[in-house]
Amino acid sequence: MTVSPQVAAGPGHPPEHPAQRRVLAVLVASQLVSGIGLTAGVVVGSLIAEEMLGSTGLAGLPTALFTGGSMLGALGLGRLCQAWGRRPGLGLGYAVGALGSVGVVVAVAADQVALLLPALLVYGAGTATNLLARYAGADLAAPQRRGRDVSRVLLASTFGAVAGPNLVSLVGGPAEEWGLPRTAAPFVLAAVGYAVAAVVVGSLLRPDPLRSARALTPPPAVPKDPAPEAEPGGPAEPVGRAVRDPVRTPGVATGLWIMVLGQLPKVALMAMIPVHLAANGHGTAAIGLVVSLHIGAMFLPSPLSGLLVDRWGALPVAAVAGVTLAAAALLVGLAPGDSVPLVAAGLLLAGVGWNLGLVGGTAVVTAAAPPARGAATQGLADVGLSVAGCTGGLLSGPVVAAGGYGTLAVGCALVALLVTPVALWAARPSRAAAAGGPVSAPGAARR
Repeated sequence: MTVSPQVAAGPGHPPEHPAQRRVLAVLVASQLVSGIGLTAGVVVGSLIAEEMLGSTGLAGLPTALFTGGSMLGALGLGRLCQAWGRRPGLGLGYAVGALGSVGVVVAVAADQVALLLPALLVYGAGTATNLLARYAGADLAAPQRRGRDVSRVLLASTFGAVAGPNLVSLVGGPAEEWGLPRTAAPFVLAAVGYAVAAVVVGSLLRPDPLRSARALTPPPAVPKDPAPEAEPGGPAEPVGRAVRDPVRTPGVATGLWIMVLGQLPKVALMAMIPVHLAANGHGTAAIGLVVSLHIGAMFLPSPLSGLLVDRWGALPVAAVAGVTLAAAALLVGLAPGDSVPLVAAGLLLAGVGWNLGLVGGTAVVTAAAPPARGAATQGLADVGLSVAGCTGGLLSGPVVAAGGYGTLAVGCALVALLVTPVALWAARPSRAAAAGGPVSAPGAARR
């Protein structure tokens, strides 16, 4: 096998793969347009449910459904990427997301709840694909740049995610002329964005980054009957257990918990913010602005988060994420419902905290995932991310109906604060060694 020469790096650092810049360019292009689809469910999903189902307690159901679809998508697409590579996996995921978006538009236009619910589930595959794309940015990344390359892919989602809610008013008029309700407009944009992303990835993501990474670093052979090795401070563990059961390895489990404990409160806060603002007399323009600011804060800090992970390590960054997200939840909960600036400020901070946790957790999972099952492990980790989002969406409506949005915000703050002790506990030298390396030290995102 002939390996192409790699781009030179600084002294003491591995060189950059020559295809990495092209891979990042294609991923960035696809994220620019697919980001539009991320906000459709958040902006109008709860409003559609409240209108079609006639209950505030069920307003969080769309969020639960499309995050459930994201869970199923992450599981299936992770396995598909593992077997066939990133290009077919990501391309199919975007195409399925576009199909689900069209289904939601048809369901809203026909006022058919029976079609709306499964369509939202299918639409969630686009969300899963958008998030899974960040791992593709790490496949060929040099270890000292892995956090920053992941963050570049995440950052690209900002354009579409921020533009999407603000395009609703432009698309809403033509949508009504076509006989569609104004609330269907965001899903029209989502269908177009996901379809274009599917074409971009399917035609341009060459070479496939995951297949190229495997060609450079073939997975080590696992003995059939390995002899256990004693480890200080714990019982012997058979060699190859990480390959057979990767999610139970210390590093993967830690990264998963960091992302899950950040995702659940963030989704719960956002699932009910349109209903909360609408109940306080604000229209779709104010709701769209607040949501777009929040989505922007979810992705715009990515370069800084990636730099901090590469310089300080993933676990310290994750610890900061927990405190930041908890403070944001309290600010949103304590802000008067008629104060759009204070609510927006709290959601901006929530987006920053979520981003720190996602980039930090991704770095931990990427560093600890066994090479032989890397993509599948990443997909399983994002299944946990989706389960957390689904749980947050399901619980948000009943909690707000029973105790108000402030009660929901306090609960979200308590959950988010758990990220910090999890990260600090994993950062102890004994735990970091068990996870496979000093992930709390600079350059932590090493595989």
